[in-house]
Amino acid sequence: MTRLGTVLDHSHLFAALPAPRMLLGEEWDSAGEAGQFDLIDPATGQVAAKVPMAGRDQVDRAVAAAAAARRMWRSVRPNKRRDMLLRLADLVIAHRDAFATVLAVEQGLPDAAVLARHCAEWIKYYAGWSEKVHGRVNPSYPVDALTYSLREPYGVVAVITPFNESLAALGMKVAPALAAGNCVVIKPPEQTPLQTVLFARLCLEAGIPPGVVNVVTGGPDAGEALVRHPDVRKVTFTGGLRSAQAILRSAADSITPVVSELGGKSANIVFGDGDWKAGAALSAMNACVNMAGQGCIFPTRLLVEESVHDAVVEEVARLLSDVRLGDPAAEGTQMGPVISEAAANRIMGVIDRARGESTLVAGGARADGELANGWFIEPTVFDSVHPESELATTEVFGPVLAITAFRSTEEALELANGPDVGLAAYVFTDDLRRAHRMARALEAGSVGINGMSTVPPTFPFGGYKGSGYGREGGEEGLLEFLQTKTVHVPLDGGMP
Repeated sequence: MTRLGTVLDHSHLFAALPAPRMLLGEEWDSAGEAGQFDLIDPATGQVAAKVPMAGRDQVDRAVAAAAAARRMWRSVRPNKRRDMLLRLADLVIAHRDAFATVLAVEQGLPDAAVLARHCAEWIKYYAGWSEKVHGRVNPSYPVDALTYSLREPYGVVAVITPFNESLAALGMKVAPALAAGNCVVIKPPEQTPLQTVLFARLCLEAGIPPGVVNVVTGGPDAGEALVRHPDVRKVTFTGGLRSAQAILRSAADSITPVVSELGGKSANIVFGDGDWKAGAALSAMNACVNMAGQGCIFPTRLLVEESVHDAVVEEVARLLSDVRLGDPAAEGTQMGPVISEAAANRIMGVIDRARGESTLVAGGARADGELANGWFIEPTVFDSVHPESELATTEVFGPVLAITAFRSTEEALELANGPDVGLAAYVFTDDLRRAHRMARALEAGSVGINGMSTVPPTFPFGGYKGSGYGREGGEEGLLEFLQTKTVHVPLDGGMP
């Protein structure tokens, strides 16, 4: 394991962070009615900023600003909304280095400028949809009538984003909501709020009117107050199961619809006739290295046909032995820390329990030395993982890969479909018929054949089973933020 640099100190980066504050209509508010919390740099353990926690009154002000702006925003001509969103996308790209600094400090993410480009692509895609929202004319009987449908925005949408993909989620959620004519109130996660603050500032610079985009920072109380607000007509949420259950309970009182993406335990199935080296690399680099394994669609279960099992395990260990774990703000770093001390302790608990049940192949320890003050965990691999074990069935959300061998296609499918979640799945095979049969049989919202999806904005993304419901991306992602109204005009004087 190559470790970079000396004892880490990011204090020189903190001055470049956006001021921690909330956007309530046209007012920036840096006072937290419910107090404030420390934003901790996960690479150093240092306090990077003091962030205000919204009280109920501030949540009410944000929703009121969005509700007051919704009629104005809906009346803006679609081509004007399109142009504002395109300007926003350009500003996100222009500020990619600023976003990279924020992501390095808040999230411990190296080479994070790519996420700004990803966010911008989603904004551009949905900018084009602004002018393509339409209904349809339907045949009517038994009377002669003109019957047509209209697509209309909900009004105020609550946007609740995850810590691991805050910037990407803003593109995935805010862009289609605005393109459809809604106004939004964003509640970012406590761990990574400043990405959203910078994004909101760019929204105003792009010409999006005040009140259309609002931001409240804080903890679960702020999120609950937002979801329960009677003027919030739709919620879009990405995060964990427990948070989703709390949100759904809060939304149930007012029958507020919720789009949810809740993570997964994605299987990567490598057959002996496929490119097993590519399959090994997909899981090694995504389950363990990219974002320190904190990704919802990462292939954290590697299911390998017995004929190539030993070779795949050896290849995974070789790839991870050369990974550069270190300062996320330093050039050349491949892997940074996990998000928090609590997350590190939880992940190490999973690793320690797995030692008695599976074979440790690589990693398994906290990084020490110059990285000891941060929350760095070595990329960790276990082999011979029992399919009913905690490691095989529970999302770790950390740099831990579970490997299990299989003998037949039927066994591989049974293993892959075993957990109660189904966000993504992956298959490596050179047999075209097998690839399509597997794609049909896998209980997952997306299936990658001989490669991993980058989740482009052009196709719908979401889960099966406990991975949530609703879709982001494509036309389906736009329709999540539109209601359908039917208009019926009798042309023969009405019913006899």
